[in-house]
Amino acid sequence: MSQLTHYTTNFKKRTFPITLVSDQVSNAPNIGSLFRICDAFGVEKIFFCGDNIPVFGRKMTKTARATEKVVPFEVTANIHEVISKLKKDGYTIISLEITEKSESIHELDFSKFEKIALVVGDEKFGINPETMHESDMVTHIEMFGQNSSMNVVQATNIVLYEITRQHIVAN
Repeated sequence: MSQLTHYTTNFKKRTFPITLVSDQVSNAPNIGSLFRICDAFGVEKIFFCGDNIPVFGRKMTKTARATEKVVPFEVTANIHEVISKLKKDGYTIISLEITEKSESIHELDFSKFEKIALVVGDEKFGINPETMHESDMVTHIEMFGQNSSMNVVQATNIVLYEITRQHIVAN
């Protein structure tokens, strides 16, 4: 058995009606990793929201491995304008954060939403409260250890996997 490469896999290329909205994620390797996973999971677009987002640095491109060239993205300071536009365009806004009222990703039926905008937050402070208030719902990943958080990229991976898995099974 030989290992397959980017060029020899038979994975069917697909794009899902999922947009990633990054709320102040500013670590260059995390941004590069977000590009990679958005490419892997067929995300249609990324919005990087905030100030001083390093989208074109060496550390970002090293981690992205050229996926920044194939995943459409936009950098903007105002996340509230992005959320408002996405709502007008029919997206369900889902924030990924642990709150008193958040629902587990295992309890949500993501396949019932025609278009999803997944909001992920800053490495230290998470999603700002105003953005969570603007969201249609808040979801979290159940964790079983002592820690109550994980790296934004790892968490995004888990949720994008679950969203795309449910969409594939439903269709």
